Amino acid sequence: MSAENQLQVIFITNDKKNKEKAVEEGIPAFTCEEYVKSLTANPELIDRLACLSEEGNEIESGKIIFLEHLPLSKLQQGIKSGTYLQGTFRASRENYLEATVWVHGDAEENKEIILQGLKNLNRAIHEDIVAVELLPKNQWVAPSSVVLHDEGQNEDDVEKEEERERILKTVVNEKMLKPTGRVVGIIKRNWRPYCGMLSKSDIKESRRHLFTPADKRIPRIRIETRQASTLEGQRIIVAIDGWPRNSRYPNGHFVKNLGEVGDKETETEVLLLEHDVPHQPFSQAVLSFLPKMPWSITEKDMKNREDLRHLCVCSVDPPGCTDIDDALHCRELENGNLEVGVHIADVSHFIRPGNALDQESARRGTTVYLCEKRIDMVPELLSSNLCSLRCNVDRLAFSCIWEMNHNAEILKTRFTKSAINSKASLTYAEAQMRIDSASMNDDITVSLRGLNKLAKILKKRRIEKGALTLSSPEVRFHMDSETHDPIDLQTKELRETNSMVEEFMLLANISVAKKIHEEFSEHALLRKHPAPPPSNYEILVKAAKSKNLEIKTDTAKSLADSLDRADCPTFPYLNTLLRILATRCMMQAVYFCSGMDNDFHHYGLASPIYTHFTSPIRRYADIIVHRLLAVAIGADCTYPELTDKHKLADLCKNLNFRHKMAQYAQRASVAFHTQLFFKSKGIVSEEAYILFVRKNAIVVLIPKYGLEGTVFFEEKDKPQPRLTYDDEIPSLKIEDTVFHIFDKVKVKIMLDSTNLQHQKIRMSLVEPQIPGISIPTDTSNMDIKEPESKKKKLEK
Repeated sequence: MSAENQLQVIFITNDKKNKEKAVEEGIPAFTCEEYVKSLTANPELIDRLACLSEEGNEIESGKIIFLEHLPLSKLQQGIKSGTYLQGTFRASRENYLEATVWVHGDAEENKEIILQGLKNLNRAIHEDIVAVELLPKNQWVAPSSVVLHDEGQNEDDVEKEEERERILKTVVNEKMLKPTGRVVGIIKRNWRPYCGMLSKSDIKESRRHLFTPADKRIPRIRIETRQASTLEGQRIIVAIDGWPRNSRYPNGHFVKNLGEVGDKETETEVLLLEHDVPHQPFSQAVLSFLPKMPWSITEKDMKNREDLRHLCVCSVDPPGCTDIDDALHCRELENGNLEVGVHIADVSHFIRPGNALDQESARRGTTVYLCEKRIDMVPELLSSNLCSLRCNVDRLAFSCIWEMNHNAEILKTRFTKSAINSKASLTYAEAQMRIDSASMNDDITVSLRGLNKLAKILKKRRIEKGALTLSSPEVRFHMDSETHDPIDLQTKELRETNSMVEEFMLLANISVAKKIHEEFSEHALLRKHPAPPPSNYEILVKAAKSKNLEIKTDTAKSLADSLDRADCPTFPYLNTLLRILATRCMMQAVYFCSGMDNDFHHYGLASPIYTHFTSPIRRYADIIVHRLLAVAIGADCTYPELTDKHKLADLCKNLNFRHKMAQYAQRASVAFHTQLFFKSKGIVSEEAYILFVRKNAIVVLIPKYGLEGTVFFEEKDKPQPRLTYDDEIPSLKIEDTVFHIFDKVKVKIMLDSTNLQHQKIRMSLVEPQIPGISIPTDTSNMDIKEPESKKKKLEK
């Protein structure tokens, strides 16, 4: 190599000693910072340097605000001796000067500790694991009812904060006081990259700016950047580097620009990142475990498998569904009984334990359905092709087959891996049309009629046992085919055929749950739905009482029965409202490992045992259940993790987290599309019903849009109305008008874009008319809640 082409080696290190050694030996050495600063052609790279030294980064004039965090060794000693408590720090969405710590361990009495005030929060960030010291009883406080958001611009005015903290101390009776503490140290930081927006500094040449995260529970972060003017109005990602004791905010650095606020692609990306939904394309390592195309069923595949391709099997799904998990058949046997089969895609045939494809599916946990995008749990070749039970192609399935009499009583149950060939992929509407048609009598239609007849008996029996049918306003958007903007909303209509499919899915899930629990009492993956504590129902009982109806809540059956009886001929929608309210009282259903728990009951379905077997394309829990069932019937072999209850319990923890996040992401997607819809629609007035009354507001539901929101009656810089709140009846009196739960009102809806970061739909009262409040031109303050169409909904 000629001398002029020789490569120059340079050494980049942040290790002082290494650097000195290199320089001694004549090797050019730089710290990371020195090197990046020398790249004059790319000045934006400097923004991405993490702030390394906390000392060097302290605010020049800053005086010490926070107490020092104790070292880990001291914290561990203190936790052992009981001086400190360890728990998860949970910041409040409503009030940035307040948080709670959920204490780990079994100490029932102090499960939750309140922290109030900047100094007591002591630089902990949402979801950190912290050590807390309890304050003496005379310093205990009550949860504050004040809503406080951090409005301060780039400032470190701690005196102002202390003034705000005084607002928190409301005078309360002793009963309201809760155990109160302060953070003494951080055991484990749970930082992640945060999405949000830059709040540009008012100082003209300043490179220091504050970043406001989209998640209200995360404090603002101080970053240094030279690109402030180009980043304004963009959604960006920032990482936290540290939080010095003399700084009001943590320090961080710019990571990535996601795009313009309000842009659909950008907002979807923010939504996925903020809900921690894994959504990167599948890696090559994962894809390498997919079967090679063209694929067909081989002799080897048929080992331990029954050939059921002759059966008249069909699937019934929503229109446009490409990931078809389940198919059904029903036929009369020679002995006059009926044979009913539920055939579920055999995903576990393609996803083998422990490989990269399996690990990635387990990490994702569930498919996430956004308004116009689906984030698959498994690669598309499986989800929309090889595992999708499309018609007229051979597919591998796992079948649950019952022999029943005409009264839908199960005489025999058997499970088998199978090969099927679906004869039709129908939508709910097409299936309904066949059932109702006088002229159609082909095999598929006869099978559907048999299934429908049995499903009605099964449903009636389930409801008699006390299963709940709870209503929730679910909304579907119609998209403009060109712009993909939402142009119309419709509330989903449910047909008999929806219910038909659901009954057999529930039955299959229950049959499989019994089977895997019989075989594996210690490590069956099951799903339970805890009964709500009686206090959860208070609001429902009071609301019904205000309309002279009685709701009994001592058992699921008495709740279901009293909901059935609660009707009002002059107000037909009342029953739906009561059911929506009942949904809000429910607990979350969760996956668990049978060996780690002794309460298996599923409250909403009134079933003593339940699991998920019927959707392995979109839920990882079902894949594990398939593997357990396959071992139970001798169709596949086991592996160590499958029979390790601690591993299974950890898996359930991740699945429960992913399911919860998927629900939140779906709701946020509906909320964003609702905003787009009202942006194009302008201001509209609609009928609404009151769901809750608050001290200074009413929460209303607008049936037409399945939309929920809050109408506030106190506004900054406006004369304050006379408000009287009564917690017993639930009622709110405004001047001389009284509002009760379920009252009908008329509201005006419009999009408020004054705060770019948190655009929201505002609602104001149109009718009844209250002087000074419901002025048709008024746009009273409104907060949109995520439509809770799926919240706490009992699973289908």
